[in-house]
Amino acid sequence: MSDDVMQALVDDLVAEQRALDDALRDLPPAAWEHASPADGWLLRDCIAHLAEFDETAATIAETGEAPRGRGGRGDGVLSARQIEARTMSVEALLAWWREARARLAAALRPLDTRARLPWVGPPMSARSFATARLMECWSHGLDALDAAGRSLPDSDRLRHIAHLGYSTREFAYRNRGLEPNAEPLRVELRAPSGATWTWGPEDAPNRIMGPAGDFCRVVTQRIHHLDTALVAEGAAARDLLEVAQAFAGPPGSGRPPRGER
Repeated sequence: MSDDVMQALVDDLVAEQRALDDALRDLPPAAWEHASPADGWLLRDCIAHLAEFDETAATIAETGEAPRGRGGRGDGVLSARQIEARTMSVEALLAWWREARARLAAALRPLDTRARLPWVGPPMSARSFATARLMECWSHGLDALDAAGRSLPDSDRLRHIAHLGYSTREFAYRNRGLEPNAEPLRVELRAPSGATWTWGPEDAPNRIMGPAGDFCRVVTQRIHHLDTALVAEGAAARDLLEVAQAFAGPPGSGRPPRGER
């Protein structure tokens, strides 16, 4: 049976999706063809990606099984569905995304947070599964907003993403073929609301401190840690900022420091 934690998490996922939708709603059609910070992706490709994977995630949440065949291999930059979506009107693209995410929310709400669902790599809990969709919406939303010349204020929904960034520490190393740094690590973040969020032992010699928005941008590889206000004390803290990756899939290339662009 689902619980209050799952309901609150899905509420936050829906709120994140709506915030992005509202921010893009009145863009002129030409803006949807603007290049985003993601190499080879236009603004419309960012939303097509969210629609495609929200649709896939909805099917998994509904059936407990991964769908077979996602519609082709794409061109190495865009998926086949993203290529297809380039022929859609903006209205059709948004309708696809809205339908997919509504299905996803409805399918997630009845689930127990501990239910296991297949995804890229090992199965994950329904709680992590929903958190990953929120992370994807926020991080790809940053790229879409950048292409649109707009922005949204950070919210305390970032706590879900920050937790994912901390809990995927071992994965980030192993995903790059590296032995994980197991030294105790403390992360202390300043939330958008002004609250303090913490993970890890209070007496850990390695610490990452700073704005939650900066940490979330680093672990989703939307900014280089040298371009943030994060402070890293100890080798393990500095190491994590170099390899952090809160999303599944092969190692991401990340974004270079501003001085190297």
